Amino acid sequence: MDQILEFFKHLINPSWIIEHGGLYLLLAIIFAETGLFIGFFLPGDSLLFVAGIYSADLCRSFFDMPFFVVMLLIALAGVLGNMVGFWFGNKSGPLLFKKKDTFFFKKKHLHQAHDFFVRYGGGAIFLARFLPIIRTFAPIVAGMVQMDRKKFMLFNVIGSFSWVFSMMLAGHYLDKFFPNLKNHLELIILVIIVITTLPVIIKLISGKVKHHPDPDQSEVTNTSDTTL
Repeated sequence: MDQILEFFKHLINPSWIIEHGGLYLLLAIIFAETGLFIGFFLPGDSLLFVAGIYSADLCRSFFDMPFFVVMLLIALAGVLGNMVGFWFGNKSGPLLFKKKDTFFFKKKHLHQAHDFFVRYGGGAIFLARFLPIIRTFAPIVAGMVQMDRKKFMLFNVIGSFSWVFSMMLAGHYLDKFFPNLKNHLELIILVIIVITTLPVIIKLISGKVKHHPDPDQSEVTNTSDTTL
């Protein structure tokens, strides 16, 4: 049991993943974090940034492939992860739409999610790439609400390549400008986690603050609707 806990502790440590798992483990983690329920806790952003810092080691461990090819493979892993998440949501979605409402499940939430993806579908898939946890569940929800496949794939590819290339190139070039960057990885990872999770935290907090309309105003609105 202790060994299992120790392994999971290592899985959220980007430096350990790069040094011990190399590109193969990195590909598996990016795939899992972008489409499997169990991958929501994995360190996508910080892992890609650290991978950019250790780009020379990654390329050397993978047949001395060019850095561009390594980034391309990781971006494709992200695309495949989202495709699996979309497929799972697509298969389970119809069953959930037929499910009766319970205390924990409300069908109206699925309809709200459907309306959200119809209105912001492409943007939601793209932006989700840069938000921890959300990027894991976004493709699943997109599949559940029957988002158009072609539209999903377009923004899936654009989002994955933008996310992977921006994070890895940032780590790669910052390491060139600041050679001592490897000595401060823990601080850098902490900063990345704070920056990437802050929008999610703000959204959760702001979502709890609901503005209830003035009773008199709602009454007037209802009256005007009736008269129309």
